[in-house]
Amino acid sequence: MRELLRSWWREPRPARPAPHGWRDRMLIALLAAVALVEGLIRWGSLPQPAAVPVLIGVGLAPVLLWRRSRPLLVTLVAFPVCAVGEVIVGGDLGLHTLAYLLLAVFALTRWGSGREAGFGAILVAAKITWSTVVGHLGPDDALTGAGVVAAALAVGAALRWRDRARRREVEQVTLRERERLARDLHDTVAHHVSAIAVRAQAGLALLETRPSAAADALRLIETEASQALTEMRTLVRALRRDEPADREPSPRIADLRQLADRTGDGPAVEVDLVGDLDGLPAPVAATICRLARESVTNARRHAREATRITVRVVADEDTVRLRVNDDGVGPPAPRRDGYGLVGMRERAHLLGGSLDAGPEEDHGWTVTAALPRAVS
Repeated sequence: MRELLRSWWREPRPARPAPHGWRDRMLIALLAAVALVEGLIRWGSLPQPAAVPVLIGVGLAPVLLWRRSRPLLVTLVAFPVCAVGEVIVGGDLGLHTLAYLLLAVFALTRWGSGREAGFGAILVAAKITWSTVVGHLGPDDALTGAGVVAAALAVGAALRWRDRARRREVEQVTLRERERLARDLHDTVAHHVSAIAVRAQAGLALLETRPSAAADALRLIETEASQALTEMRTLVRALRRDEPADREPSPRIADLRQLADRTGDGPAVEVDLVGDLDGLPAPVAATICRLARESVTNARRHAREATRITVRVVADEDTVRLRVNDDGVGPPAPRRDGYGLVGMRERAHLLGGSLDAGPEEDHGWTVTAALPRAVS
């Protein structure tokens, strides 16, 4: 137990809390409106000055905009102000202040550091104790309030740990995708280096008898070396951990036609390849194949009532574009990407490209990707 408390005390703040947006402004407006309505309803029953609860509710509401970046400060402002308001009014300030205070307590464990959560919890406990001593809360109400506060703290901590677990899963997916790309690039660079060695041996053998052939070999060596260096720069950007290497050969564009040859239950797959796809760098070809396979697998798994999946790859002088769509009834667009989409998007970004996925307006799901033809 001591180790658990010590670990929580040393807990830092979560990285990169989301800035406040329109939802936060809507929350502030809602709390202010509730304070006004509740104040009007209770106007005749409150001791004078009856406007104090309304002023406190409306005045404190904007402070919640800082609950992610300064959760302890919000608590330090909210609870003393509410305590002073209770003294002025001679009782509780209403349900709107309770909702406000619970949001402040929730923010302590959701976005605060361990020390901030600890100091904030002490302040909250002192406020409940003080309200009980002066008679604003009965023993039963104080016990209930402590339970509600503990629940708010627990919910904040649970959401914090869930978000951390998801971040770790996303990092693992990203690293796995980088490892796969690193292996693909390793195979490509090894191929170029082998070709350089062969050309160099041939050039040396022909140097004295056929100088022109040796010069041609040098030009080919220059081309192979340039391609190897270009792809090596991409290899350096990819992370690779000390795990057993995957010996599966890198896929090629021609392998996409195997998707259409697949038989069995499920929607039919149509593959359309357009443009000059023979001269693609191996990392680009492997990425297009992997993105297409993953997209088709997802469509077969999640697209309800789908009868057809279309895979189209179009290449021009600068860009290779992939589009995979189905005619099924898929789920609505999720609020955040699944781990499969995270890996696909990471792989496209590593090669300087982009990937988007989402439902169509009428039906079906579409994945589009664009990769530069030249790996940089």
